[in-house]
Amino acid sequence: MTAEPMTKAQAERIAAALERMAPPPQPTPDFSTAEAFVWHVTPDRLEPVARVNRIDLSLLVGVERTRETLLANTRQFAAGLPANNALLWGARGMGKSSIVKAVHAAIRAEGFDLKLVELQREDLPSVGRLLNALRGSEARFILFCDDLSFGHDDEHYKSLKAVLDGGIEGRPENVVFYATSNRRHLMPRDMIENERSSAINPSEAVEEKVSMSDRFGLWLGFHPCSQDEYLAMIDGYCAAYGVGVDADTLRAEAIEWQATRGARSGRVAWQFFVDLAGRKGVTLG
Repeated sequence: MTAEPMTKAQAERIAAALERMAPPPQPTPDFSTAEAFVWHVTPDRLEPVARVNRIDLSLLVGVERTRETLLANTRQFAAGLPANNALLWGARGMGKSSIVKAVHAAIRAEGFDLKLVELQREDLPSVGRLLNALRGSEARFILFCDDLSFGHDDEHYKSLKAVLDGGIEGRPENVVFYATSNRRHLMPRDMIENERSSAINPSEAVEEKVSMSDRFGLWLGFHPCSQDEYLAMIDGYCAAYGVGVDADTLRAEAIEWQATRGARSGRVAWQFFVDLAGRKGVTLG
């Protein structure tokens, strides 16, 4: 039995019904309302951030060379000059995300209207739509993804190519991508080894995943801090927020704090300082 061909009127009714079912197009964001935004999906939208959670760039101790490298790259980008995407990788709690937010603030303080847009790792498949929302703006954007990494059977890394390579359109000229990760190659070592042992062509399978980090022009490494750097961080926080305490007492308490944590990092230094400020009745707002 042969089906009757669809008439023009039927096709028009189906098209109209599908159009009614489709979500309305999202309005173009007003980027003048804030300096930072968070990308959300379902529905797609850029939510302005009233106040960015960050500390001053000068308080980031032990990462001076990395700090200056990222600052210079960001300044070039904000001025409309060529700049690289950056991967900040390494030890946990050593200020990878803090330095991105602090550099953004420092560049804005120099008079550049630079925006920060945060993209969650799980929303990477929507990055093409986000880039389209940013592409048409006259503003310039740091697209920031914190704690970027990929696990077994995770295909999200393929979406990242849209940011780093941009396909035939290329990455928007007004967007640079900064990511942080505990892994230099973004993939766990056992995942890479599994590819070597199970793939039909092991070298190609591994290369596809490992080469993802090669697409970042800047690799900035973060390494565990020394005890002197750890104490210098705390001294800097005390000076910046006006927390007065005897030097010997401060040193003893700070060392005891990191010993109970079994780790020494910028995050541990800040956590100790928050506790200290609370005990001294000093607000950090």
